[in-house]
Amino acid sequence: MSKFLLRKKQREKYELQNKERSEEEGGVDPLSLSPAHSSLNGDTPKDYGSITSLLNNEWEVRYTLKDVFNNTNTNTTSAETNRNNVLRGIHDQSTFFADKTRKIDFVLVYEDDKSDSLDNPGFTLDLESNPTDRTPSPNIHKKPGKKKQKFRLWRQKFLGGLQTIGLDIESDVIAQCKNNLHFLKLHAPWGVLCRYAEELNLRAPLQAHPNQELNWTEWILAKLRLPNPMWEDVPNRPLDYYTCPFKTSKIDRFLGSDDVENFFSRAQRSRLVYEILSTTAFGREKKGEVGISRLVEEGAYSAAFPLHDGSYEHPGNDTSPSDLNARQILYHYWARWGRWYKYQPLDHIREYFGERIAIYFAWLGFYTGWLLPAAAIGLFVFLYGFFTMEQNVIAQEVCSEAAKNVTMCPLCENCRTWDLHQICFYTKLAYLFDHPGTVFYAVFMSFWAVTFLEYWKRKSASLAHHWDCIGFQDEEERPRPDFAAKAPYLEKNPITGIREPSFPKAIRLRRIAAGSGLILLMISLVIIFILAVIIYRTLASIYLFSSPKTRPIAQILASTSGAVINLMAIMVMGRFYEKLALRLTNWEMHRTQSDFDDNLTFKVFIFQFINFYSSILYIAFFKGKFVGYPGHYKHIFGSVRNEDCGNGGCLIELAQQLGVIMMGKQIINNAQEVFIPKLKAWWHSQKSKLQRIGGSQMEEDYKLVDNEGLFQEYLEMVLQFGFITIFVAAFPLAPLCALLNNWMEIRLDAQKFVCETRRAVAERAENIGIWFKILEMLAQLAVISNAFLIAFTSDFIQKLVFKYEYGERGTMKDYVMFTLSKSPKERWTDEGQEECYYRGFRDDHGNLTPVHWKILALKFAFVIIFEHVVFGVCKLIDILVPDIPASLDVKMKRERFLAKEALQDAEHVLQKVLTEEEDRYDSEDSNFSPSTRRKALGELSDKFSATLTEPSQHKIGQPAKRRRSPLLS
Repeated sequence: MSKFLLRKKQREKYELQNKERSEEEGGVDPLSLSPAHSSLNGDTPKDYGSITSLLNNEWEVRYTLKDVFNNTNTNTTSAETNRNNVLRGIHDQSTFFADKTRKIDFVLVYEDDKSDSLDNPGFTLDLESNPTDRTPSPNIHKKPGKKKQKFRLWRQKFLGGLQTIGLDIESDVIAQCKNNLHFLKLHAPWGVLCRYAEELNLRAPLQAHPNQELNWTEWILAKLRLPNPMWEDVPNRPLDYYTCPFKTSKIDRFLGSDDVENFFSRAQRSRLVYEILSTTAFGREKKGEVGISRLVEEGAYSAAFPLHDGSYEHPGNDTSPSDLNARQILYHYWARWGRWYKYQPLDHIREYFGERIAIYFAWLGFYTGWLLPAAAIGLFVFLYGFFTMEQNVIAQEVCSEAAKNVTMCPLCENCRTWDLHQICFYTKLAYLFDHPGTVFYAVFMSFWAVTFLEYWKRKSASLAHHWDCIGFQDEEERPRPDFAAKAPYLEKNPITGIREPSFPKAIRLRRIAAGSGLILLMISLVIIFILAVIIYRTLASIYLFSSPKTRPIAQILASTSGAVINLMAIMVMGRFYEKLALRLTNWEMHRTQSDFDDNLTFKVFIFQFINFYSSILYIAFFKGKFVGYPGHYKHIFGSVRNEDCGNGGCLIELAQQLGVIMMGKQIINNAQEVFIPKLKAWWHSQKSKLQRIGGSQMEEDYKLVDNEGLFQEYLEMVLQFGFITIFVAAFPLAPLCALLNNWMEIRLDAQKFVCETRRAVAERAENIGIWFKILEMLAQLAVISNAFLIAFTSDFIQKLVFKYEYGERGTMKDYVMFTLSKSPKERWTDEGQEECYYRGFRDDHGNLTPVHWKILALKFAFVIIFEHVVFGVCKLIDILVPDIPASLDVKMKRERFLAKEALQDAEHVLQKVLTEEEDRYDSEDSNFSPSTRRKALGELSDKFSATLTEPSQHKIGQPAKRRRSPLLS
């Protein structure tokens, strides 16, 4: 059979299946109906019991569908249709097919060597093409290699599958580059869009309503009658709609359904086409040879992406703001650095990129706004320590002349004794991070973290309701295309009742267990590397102490260099593990994209938590705690002693380590976001010699780098949240550093998505997913961490004990000598070592004194009291702050009430109709038998019941936790 006959047979088979499907649904294909078809021979279908007819006591409803393929009837338009005419700017003509009518919904690109034969799918498939762009190679008859032949066969089968489904494909070939560039432009006709919109449960508008979203800062400034510099009138603001799942059979009920070209937005069109691309096979399905992602990964295609709406650059002052395309609006009113203080146009972001990206920027902006009070109070706490530094009695004693006569024991095996006076500067510096204000700030940040998360839940619920995503993951999410291609079984979905691809749960659990072993192995490598850094710091300190020039700063140099080495290792190991975690998660075969993302996120976060925080946790809670005392020091191995805290104590080292890792990570990440996309684009352009192309939008977009999604963005911010909450007692300036970083991060991410990367496929999302659970875990962990930091790492407890029990009249005089113990004679002075002092509460024989045990008991008591009080107040905040705002709760209850009332009225009318019909049967002197009468009444009742949930033109809510109409559910 020739390929032409094979394609003809496939298309006839597809049309026959489509016809059978339409006959099963209603006897006629709704997409081919016109008003004339619906009333042939005067037979009009009757539909009893739709909610609109019931509420208006109209029991006969006539359904006439529009001719959706013929858009010439524009003389009469409803008021609702006019409300859907939202200005979307002037379209770039290069985002259309050659006929300037059909939109380019997706672009596939591949390159072939000019020395090979001209690999144009138009020679084997009936594609539309532009022959003027072809430049045949002089070596056209050269046979390509096996790999290229395999790629060619894959592409032919893949494109054949796309044509069978019904996509329009237009081919362009550009030969001005190093290789021939083949651009395959895809367009989904109206019928294909409708079919896949229904399969994906895409939500379509029923009725527009005013968007009255108000920011709390707007409300406050309005009440105070102050101007609001953060507000800006962004043009072409998307309308807000009451929506419901799209139904092809009820197309005439949707707002704007008469405009088939613009009914689906470009973002929605690309999402529907991407679903087709992800589920179309190009080889053997059992080998996973399905979907465009696999083709790009293998190298059969160089890229696959939806187009941007045009250039992001502003066309000039002569252009009206309403004529700007969506990309230009986002750049001019959001992504530019000059808009750093403006509100983010979240509705525009959602319209262009989809809910998943919009919810990320909403969370990032909300988080950055909440950092403002935390940063202000942290700066105040730091300045309090700075201005009261000279009043610090401990620093005065250490810096006094008497301290020059106090000889301290060596800090390492080969080090010398040193005078207490030498740590004068370090003692003053340590006061900045260890004073009474630090305790207050640790408590405040614990309350701040919990309150922030509670109010984000409210904001997230409002956005989900506003964007109509409440319950999306539970009700509408389909299996991942990759999962569907590789799953070996089909099982019935208990929710939808549809047979879907399935994977045995027992096998998945075994794979998860095997992957957990690899995770533990990677965590072990992190711990081994931390041990190596500890040994490095110890050896570096010995070397630096041996030189008189570096002796005063030996501890600082060793600690700082160790922190930098640790940071480099953290970044490298993190990147390597992320790739490993992605492969493990793919291997585990998770059904939905949300399950896949959650499992990948959990794996990576667990590792990155250990990777980033382990060295900080070591300094905070372990360093200097197991050193021993003169004559009885503990050793790592050989003569290398366990690492002791530096001259200023462990808290200042903790602040130093935290500052290096946190700020170093932020600087590296920001540099990566600025330079790496540009370097990738430059290398991509140089490798393929793309400098000569750029006449159309698809060529410009191909020169950009691929969009890598939001995983790295979320991970960076969540790790930052851990830094500013878990260890805030040691570094009060951490929230300020995070605030400054996030102001830059929003602009960098915005420019990356708008200007520097290809357009991402729009995806729906209800919230930030598993990241919120991780944030809650970090907030709980922060309370415990700060309690132990204050009790065991700082000197807060022992200062209180000395001040109110051992000091003179509640003063701190002689506190320094109170904390020092004299070296024992045994195995120290008896062996010729110089008598010296060390920090600790021991007697002359090296035994722990009762003071040590009293202070230790008070430290544990403080931890218990601190945790219970903070957790109790946090629980109270959780109870007092509802997850859903009161106004939104009332609105959702009102929608449920209206829906319930409508259904009750429908049932009342149904009962009335049945009673009247029964009376008619009884009153007429007919030959109806009792069985015939029961059958007729039963059919009428069933027809009424079936139409109770049919769509109608009455726009109300539904009895569920989402703002939608039940009328088309």
